[in-house]
Amino acid sequence: MDIYSVSPQTLKRLPMYLRFLTSLSLTEYPNISATAIADALGFYDVQVRKDLASVSSGGRPKTGYVTGKLIEDIKKFLGYDEQKYAVLVGAGNLGQALLSYEGFKKYGLEISVAFDINEKLWGQCIHGKKILSVDDMETYCRNHSITFGIISSPSEPAQDIADKLVGIGVKSILNFAPVNLKVPSDVMVENVDIASSVVLLCCHITRNKN
Repeated sequence: MDIYSVSPQTLKRLPMYLRFLTSLSLTEYPNISATAIADALGFYDVQVRKDLASVSSGGRPKTGYVTGKLIEDIKKFLGYDEQKYAVLVGAGNLGQALLSYEGFKKYGLEISVAFDINEKLWGQCIHGKKILSVDDMETYCRNHSITFGIISSPSEPAQDIADKLVGIGVKSILNFAPVNLKVPSDVMVENVDIASSVVLLCCHITRNKN
């Protein structure tokens, strides 16, 4: 089974399973069951079994999965062993924070360069990543066969940036701009709405005070 044969919901859960499994000591947990994973993450065990069956054939009655092998199966399925490169558009405060984030590498992704409209940033190297003019984006992406883009701009230019990325050939966009992007059906956008998350958490605090 390949990555195109599973649902987006399953794809979102698989990294959660991987994060949990890699937190375990393989000495203490040489084997693990789908039920144990479900209990730890608050999922339904039937769903976990179905998800894991899509990436590994190693599950056995009573003994479950060999933990180390399951970790490798999930990593291989998600392509963590294949280096992928992304470009970041918007090198302001949030963009620079993303450039410093080392966690992307755990998932086989590395930001190769960033683009911004602020000419004062052009040519600078921030957290080891060079900042270029957005005018250079098309040439760079085509020359380096970039298919992954990260948008960390304000909301106003985000759609225009997305249109340019799609026109260049980008198929996956991680969007931090507070706007819903319109893209073709063959392009996947994952929105990270920090503002909405903060509002929800603040409302939760307010409710608990009353």
